[in-house]
Amino acid sequence: MLMPKRVKFRKAQRGRMRGKATRGATIAFGDFGLKALEPGWITQRQIEASRVTLTRMMKREGKVWIRIFPDKPVTKKPAETRMGSGKGIPEFWVAVVKPGRILFELGGITKDAAAEALRLASHKLPIKTRLVARVDYEVA
Repeated sequence: MLMPKRVKFRKAQRGRMRGKATRGATIAFGDFGLKALEPGWITQRQIEASRVTLTRMMKREGKVWIRIFPDKPVTKKPAETRMGSGKGIPEFWVAVVKPGRILFELGGITKDAAAEALRLASHKLPIKTRLVARVDYEVA
């Protein structure tokens, strides 16, 4: 699973997800992409489930780029614990996603195959997404 090798601080605050994505909002590597339409946290397990779906659907042809990385720790306190006694321990990692962010990119496959693969991958994610194509992409 994806997670940072090391971090400066073990625990992070929750933060806010205001505004649109300014970075990572255009297709940079492949021909097709999956774009986020709403803000949210995407866990390392959801990213991995989407990646597995994409690679299985593409049947070893083409290439997949993952454009998000889970670098934010989410803490949880144990069940049936009284209030107080500090912040919980880090349980899992999430990627903070804002609207407009490209989550995955595909290259080297047809538009129909890419659309189906990205559609199935989007079912694994907790946010609404849209299929986008590169600006200068032409159907051969």
